[in-house]
Amino acid sequence: MTTGPAGSTPTPAAVRDVLDGAPSLFLSPHLDDAVLSCGVLLRRAAGAGQATVATVFSEAAAGPHTRAARSFLRQCGASGGAEDLFAERRAEDVEVVEAAGARAVHLGRRDALFRTRRGVPGALGRVLPELTHRYPTFRFDIARGRVSGGERDLAARIAEQVEALLARTGARVVFCPLGVGSHVDHVLVRSVGPELGGRVVYYADFPYALRSGPDPAFLAAHGLRRWVSPDDPDGKRALIEGYRTQVDALFPGGRVPARAEEYFLPG
Repeated sequence: MTTGPAGSTPTPAAVRDVLDGAPSLFLSPHLDDAVLSCGVLLRRAAGAGQATVATVFSEAAAGPHTRAARSFLRQCGASGGAEDLFAERRAEDVEVVEAAGARAVHLGRRDALFRTRRGVPGALGRVLPELTHRYPTFRFDIARGRVSGGERDLAARIAEQVEALLARTGARVVFCPLGVGSHVDHVLVRSVGPELGGRVVYYADFPYALRSGPDPAFLAAHGLRRWVSPDDPDGKRALIEGYRTQVDALFPGGRVPARAEEYFLPG
């Protein structure tokens, strides 16, 4: 039986299928998450068969922006505005994913930093953008993992897009974020996982996994157990560095910590 690194559990059947050439789909909340969290396994999957990376939240919006969004734009060194930055990020993502041997797809949902409430007068947003945004702050809204009441149907719409992709790609295994770090966009994408039955493999969201672990309640509810993938820090680092607009903000000084990828499956 195929095994992972020394002392680890055997390679799960779903992962073995992918490494034997079964088509796979990696769900990425943002334009870098799948590579950050699954870059090593993604390259191996793409080398064996057809692998697709689908980024759900791949769009921004013009201002006025919240303080959280402005801070993010500064961190990315964005001088031309949010929409120009995200156009550059999408181009980066295509380059990086294709360098890994996979195909990039962007589902066109708007990042949490830029999602606004319906029916709120625009004049309020020009005075105080936080009043018109669904997630006005990062720390107290986006990073709490609580989906806004006005977005209760968003998970269902994302699930419909994923089902359409599955029909198009023939993917037999889907890699889905575990929501480590409680970013609301990651939690929304995670919510698709239970609808996919036995073909889903969850991954620990990196670099959030450097600071926190998965939700024990979610692991218990779905009977998930951990598996650690063989590491390839140099190859993965080269992919991550392809996200030029992001790498310095994510990893000050350009130092990407080496960490084996963690996956969670029923069993």
